[in-house]
Amino acid sequence: MAPSGRVPRIPRVPGRDDAAAGRPGRDRGTPPRERAAPPASSGTAHDAGHPPSSARVTVRSGPKVTLLGSAKPGPDAGDQVLGDAGADVTPEETGAPAEEAPTARKRSRPKLSNLAPLAELRRTKRAEGPPDESADVLAFPEPPRRRRRRRLLLGAAIAAALVAGLFAVLLFTPLVAVRSITVQGTHLLTARQVEDALGPVRGRPLATVGTDEVGRLLGQFVQVKSVRARAVPPETLVVDVVERAPVALVKQGQKLLVVDGDGVVLGEARDTSQYAVPVIDGSAMPMGQAVFKAVTAVLAALPADVLAQLATASAQSPDSVQLKLADGRSVVWGNADDRELKAKVLAALMKAGQAPQKGQAPVQVFDVSTPRHPVTR
Repeated sequence: MAPSGRVPRIPRVPGRDDAAAGRPGRDRGTPPRERAAPPASSGTAHDAGHPPSSARVTVRSGPKVTLLGSAKPGPDAGDQVLGDAGADVTPEETGAPAEEAPTARKRSRPKLSNLAPLAELRRTKRAEGPPDESADVLAFPEPPRRRRRRRLLLGAAIAAALVAGLFAVLLFTPLVAVRSITVQGTHLLTARQVEDALGPVRGRPLATVGTDEVGRLLGQFVQVKSVRARAVPPETLVVDVVERAPVALVKQGQKLLVVDGDGVVLGEARDTSQYAVPVIDGSAMPMGQAVFKAVTAVLAALPADVLAQLATASAQSPDSVQLKLADGRSVVWGNADDRELKAKVLAALMKAGQAPQKGQAPVQVFDVSTPRHPVTR
């Protein structure tokens, strides 16, 4: 037989390094391209012929890498090279249970046949828009205190808006304007006189017409002492007038002037029967003097029923005021001090004198100059 040109392959004898690493012998003459490589699905290095186990390896010459998990058995128990080229990989721990650490898997590149479906899936998701994140959000109930506070604030805001709207209607719209005026409390004046004086307020919003403006318009009448105005929606203005009370008729020549307790002239009287008040001789007591003011102040303190029984009032000085009743009896008053107390005592004495006891003469003089010790005779 003729010799062939092929060189016979010499089987490789396992070396010391292979035995230490637990790897099967490898033929030194085998080219690198013919050496067996570990399958791509193998996750960790393991010894040939032994069951898969958890392994922990470190790379000494480079960054430390720890692989935890269970190695999957493969067709070949080849080595995995981790880290940089030339790194010395030393197994530190073997034989650990497989469930103590997850399996380190090698990422595989997607095949070209799978790129088209992935691109189509991305275009579909982009067309559908961003994912609904509300599906992963849990809705927790609002605290009761915060809910009550929000309701209170909302109610206050609504009430404020209603009040503001009501004020706007009252102040700036003719819906509640003054169309009628009701006058009460007039005796010296007529209601028609007061209504004519309040003509400028007609047609104005009812809320804008107050007591001050009504008092200013009625200030032209000396008979008016005070006034009070109140609105009665939707269109009525009620005016309560307090007039000055006549306390005497001052005789000056042929005139009878009506005066009040402050000596203010309220007008003229036709005769003495028009007002149930005493008559003062104006020639003996000129108006405006201290004596005249003392007499009018005393008359203003008397009750209306007592004042109606008086015929005249006179005084020589502010401390010697005397009153004359229509039936001829007289009253010694004295000065203008303690007017209210003297008036009460005089009213009680006059009531007691209407029915004198049997055997007693009728009272002709009531002396109340010292009201705590009155005297009758």
